[in-house]
Amino acid sequence: MIKQGELTGLILAGGQGRRMGGRDKGLEIFAGQPLVMHVRERLEGQVSEVLINANRHLDAYRPLAARVIADVEEGFQGPLMGIYSGLLAATTPWLVVVPCDSPALPHDLVARLVASIGDADIAVAFDGERLHPVVALIRTSLADDLGEALSGGERKIDRWYARHAWCRVDVSDCPEAFANLNTEDEKRRLELTLQEETPRQ
Repeated sequence: MIKQGELTGLILAGGQGRRMGGRDKGLEIFAGQPLVMHVRERLEGQVSEVLINANRHLDAYRPLAARVIADVEEGFQGPLMGIYSGLLAATTPWLVVVPCDSPALPHDLVARLVASIGDADIAVAFDGERLHPVVALIRTSLADDLGEALSGGERKIDRWYARHAWCRVDVSDCPEAFANLNTEDEKRRLELTLQEETPRQ
């Protein structure tokens, strides 16, 4: 079984937020605190270190994580570049990747990923209908292979995963937890939903 000391957490917050009018999604206030803080709470105490991958407002992110890392290549090249940057920055054998705009992720997400990895190199959340490729557990020794794929022009996460031994992690009991917020309306709707729900134990 993979132990806490073998895991680094990575929150992907390096996008351009185009569907939110170019705003930095990780710093958007949701239920009273930045979105990235809700996500960090899902990782704290379950990984050895929490990193934030950001390409803007680095000073604002620095108090919110152990380390803030920018993409190793400029130009907002997408989440696969953020994952690569995290794999390079991690000092542990495994990297837990989550997006900054999914504030309702399960509190036991890390345990679920670890329990499902088996002999695979990558474990990806699957809600019963679709995969969530930016919610994953990845072996950090794959960094060099991902670097080669990026150099060859690859930017699709699922195509890179398919090159390796990967598995689905069944999270079909809580598919709503993987909703990500791309618009102001989606943010307001989820805030209202969470306010109406009874707090989970």
